[in-house]
Amino acid sequence: MSTAHQAPDILSPDFEANPYPAYRLMRDTSPLLWHEATKSYVISRYEDVERVFKDKNGEFTTENYDWQIEPVHGRTILQLSGREHAVRRALVAPAFRGSDLREKFLPVIERNSRELIDGFRATGSVDLVTDYASRFPVNVIADMLGLATSDYDRFHGWYTTVIAFLGNLSGDPEVTRAGERTRVDFAAYMLPIIQERRKNPGDDLLSTLCTAEIDGVRMSDEDIKAFCSLLLAAGGETTDKAIASIFANLLLHPEQLEAVRADRTLIPRAFAETLRYTPPVHMIMRQAATDVELSGGTVPAGATVTCLIGAANRDENRYRDPDSFDIFRTDLTTTTAFSAAADHLAFALGRHFCVGALLAKAEVEIGVGHLLDAMPGLRVADGFDPVEHGVFTRGPQTLPLRFTPVPPASPTSGASD
Repeated sequence: MSTAHQAPDILSPDFEANPYPAYRLMRDTSPLLWHEATKSYVISRYEDVERVFKDKNGEFTTENYDWQIEPVHGRTILQLSGREHAVRRALVAPAFRGSDLREKFLPVIERNSRELIDGFRATGSVDLVTDYASRFPVNVIADMLGLATSDYDRFHGWYTTVIAFLGNLSGDPEVTRAGERTRVDFAAYMLPIIQERRKNPGDDLLSTLCTAEIDGVRMSDEDIKAFCSLLLAAGGETTDKAIASIFANLLLHPEQLEAVRADRTLIPRAFAETLRYTPPVHMIMRQAATDVELSGGTVPAGATVTCLIGAANRDENRYRDPDSFDIFRTDLTTTTAFSAAADHLAFALGRHFCVGALLAKAEVEIGVGHLLDAMPGLRVADGFDPVEHGVFTRGPQTLPLRFTPVPPASPTSGASD
């Protein structure tokens, strides 16, 4: 097994600036790496990360979330296992697939996307991150939950603080305190709403969570509050960075951008390849339940394992020419890319596969389609080079774009916009 001094430190400025060469070095020479600062074993090869996520033999748990996310969200579905996990997942999953997603929430996604785009489509310029990507998914989730639109700015503030807490690998105490305060503030906001929705349920997602029942089991107020907190943070951050990264990748590959503009059925391909090439979440932790042999050595029972999704998704033993962005690649299956049978690792795999993957797919398909319609002649602002930032989560912090202004469509025109 290797130690941290033999490979670039995952908390160093050089790593944050461009982790991909470090990922390659880790896969080649340090596939199992002890990282002292995070007190974890770091793994980087596709076969190892896939094995940890699928966990067919019960070798790994999510007990790391007890200290990693519970202080900011409360106890969430991610920490559960066995029947307790299966029942809770069955309670929440129907809202994110099938008829509920199509009939109840696609109109919510459509409406929120159009409202944001109408704010800039006639101007000819936009910062895609600050004016659209960072707001769209959080607005959608708040709208789905039936929360007040006047509180959207509060949701954005909470979401930003929670994501900073989750990415606080260096242990900044002020970031920790801010995250813990957010848990208290969010509970004070949500619990009265949950109690009111139990008495007077509506047609929103929060009412569905309040009334859902399986085998006599219902979610408690605390369960629902923690799930909503998780949904706002995880659903917001991943889709935010995915949309910005899709456009950054396509703008850097203009022939692929034009292919997607001409054929919108390619949007899922562009999303799947972005999830592989520049995933929004670069690392997910698990806890070893027993001694486990992985490439490069043994992870001892009880140890934390940091799974480098960003490294595994560029493993040359899994993908042809992995450091190239190619929406037409044949070694990534788009039809399964948003299911537990995915052959990339951005949504994890196994029983903790992202419950919101199909919601994210719907948001991206609708949002990217709307944006392409609203921004003909799309180009990056002069002098700007799209770059990623972040370690735990990663994507463009800003993406200033220029385009030919388009006036808002008439509400009665029937235009697809």
